[in-house]
Amino acid sequence: MTKAYSRFITILFCGFIGGMFFLSLLLPDRERSETENRLLAQWPEFSWETLKSGEFTDGVEEYIADQFPLRDAWTGVKARVEQLIGKTEFNDVYLAGDTLISKVETPDSALVDKNFGYIQSMADKTDAKVHLGLIPSAAEIWRDRLPAGAYSWDQTLLLEMAEKTGLNTVDFLTALKEHAGEEIFYRTDHHWTTLGAYYGYVAIMEALGRGNEVLSMDSFTPEVVTTAFDGTLYSNSGIHWLKSDKMEYWVKEDGLTVTSWRTGKEEIASLYDRSYLSVKDKYSSFLGGNQPLCVIRNENAAGGKLMIIRDSYTDSVAPFLAQHFSEVHLLDLRQYRASMVNYARENVIDDILVMYSVPNFITDVNMVFMGL
Repeated sequence: MTKAYSRFITILFCGFIGGMFFLSLLLPDRERSETENRLLAQWPEFSWETLKSGEFTDGVEEYIADQFPLRDAWTGVKARVEQLIGKTEFNDVYLAGDTLISKVETPDSALVDKNFGYIQSMADKTDAKVHLGLIPSAAEIWRDRLPAGAYSWDQTLLLEMAEKTGLNTVDFLTALKEHAGEEIFYRTDHHWTTLGAYYGYVAIMEALGRGNEVLSMDSFTPEVVTTAFDGTLYSNSGIHWLKSDKMEYWVKEDGLTVTSWRTGKEEIASLYDRSYLSVKDKYSSFLGGNQPLCVIRNENAAGGKLMIIRDSYTDSVAPFLAQHFSEVHLLDLRQYRASMVNYARENVIDDILVMYSVPNFITDVNMVFMGL
């Protein structure tokens, strides 16, 4: 290596570092990354106590990482380089051809046992019939698409445990596997598509003994509302070069009334909040996203009252279920912190469905409220 070449490399490197430094001074701090769908670290407040404890320096390090100039572009470049050298796992997300699949880690068996115990405790205390539906994720349904040697926990083990509880279970595994060749999960997000939600709806109705009421696909006219959906796996993995997903609405709102307690107060809502279609978090357009309590009423249905203790997978299947029940009550234990038994009794609920994706069920620490 000649001296001239060494000087060139040194000047180039220093120029890059200096350019990034001055660019960081010119660009304003960002509060949120739409690409990563999260809040970004801000400059930490200084005090001698935080300096001594290391909290301040940790905060500065996090701030520099989050506010690095052109961060979103660099994360994409990093993922592309890693792909070129043969990497297939990116922040617990596998790149499987043109699809991103989230890895499922081996769960804490003690937490899993507790969660099953809370459900059984609720079933013992309520007069409503309790059903259990655990949704296997794409890592299970599309296991054959995972890269060679890729690890993801066997989710059928949890489904076998669910059967042993003695509760009436929803067979989502069979329903989804029968249609594994179809677009039942988004390619850039961990949720099921509206098509996948439809098959989930069919499985639920069959488990409730009402399979004869299921509406055929021909009963719906899918509306493509966006072809630019980049989901959570797009954000987490740094893989930003895959084609965006499309998103569809199938159910019309005629005859339905939606009430939300998103802010702690009762307010009129809708099946679809289209304002989310203009932002990154487009899946939240189903029912308006996460909220402690939502009730869908159907003035034309006489099928009783269904209560669902759920995660976000339910947001896209609830519109289908609302075609058959006079009331569908959706409760999210991450935000609704009160007795499920009391709620079911006060609202004269006929059926309770505990409905979670497997990855959420094995990590959820809020199910204690089911046992109260």
